[in-house]
Amino acid sequence: MKKALLQLNAAVFLWGFTGVLGRLISLSETWLVWYRLLITVASLWLLYGLQKKIQKLPTKSILYIGLIGTIQALHWVCFYGSIKYSNVTISLTCLSTSALLSSLLEPLVLKKRFDPFEILLGLFAIAGIVVIYNTHLNFSVGIIIGLISALLTVIVSVLNKKMIDTYEPKSITLYQLTGGFVGLSILLPVYNYLFHIPLAKPAPLDWLWLVILSWVCTIFTFFLYIRSLKNISAFTMNLTLTLEPVYGILLAFLIFHENEVFNNWFYLGFGLIILAVALHTARIVMKKH
Repeated sequence: MKKALLQLNAAVFLWGFTGVLGRLISLSETWLVWYRLLITVASLWLLYGLQKKIQKLPTKSILYIGLIGTIQALHWVCFYGSIKYSNVTISLTCLSTSALLSSLLEPLVLKKRFDPFEILLGLFAIAGIVVIYNTHLNFSVGIIIGLISALLTVIVSVLNKKMIDTYEPKSITLYQLTGGFVGLSILLPVYNYLFHIPLAKPAPLDWLWLVILSWVCTIFTFFLYIRSLKNISAFTMNLTLTLEPVYGILLAFLIFHENEVFNNWFYLGFGLIILAVALHTARIVMKKH
């Protein structure tokens, strides 16, 4: 149990570190995600091929999982776009609303009843975002893109719930990331044309950050995450996952000193969001017991 918890926290910490890498890499958000997926997908196919662990899935399932992967890729594009237009802290603050957005979106997709208490918590989170937005208008574009990023990751989470009981997580990850790479490759020329973004090649130092992002923060963290799930409860997993934005924000404060650009209103807004997330988590605990 202790080892599994350490593995999960290590995975979540490394996921929080992806925001820092996003700021360090000089590429635009679309090319950053494209190269990340290129390295990750090529590495996974090679790894699983050598281990003979590639599971054949029905074509319909591959297309469905690939579509989810494309949405995942767009989430990453928005996440890193939010960082480029604001900073790591703003992007992760917006991402921290995803658990509450999920509780509001799931009833629509899975045809469940809306929970009035969760709607109230969602309003708390919205209030926090409004406070941050109105008092940090220089980050307004980054906040909007960050909220779109949070919404997209919720959509991915909800859609994945329909597949997770059917196929192994490794197979879902392989085909999802592959679908994300293919989907983004198709959309990339259109995006670059509309926003006048030229073909970009990573600088020498960018390659180092991209390899770390792909191998350490994507593939290695996935293996840590999967191994930890064998010995911990779903609640412990969800509780620990809420720490991802916290780890990332603390790293941004430490490395980039981003805390120096915020006023007290930011901490009030962030506090409202964290309070909503904490109450949401506490309610899950009470339901479990």
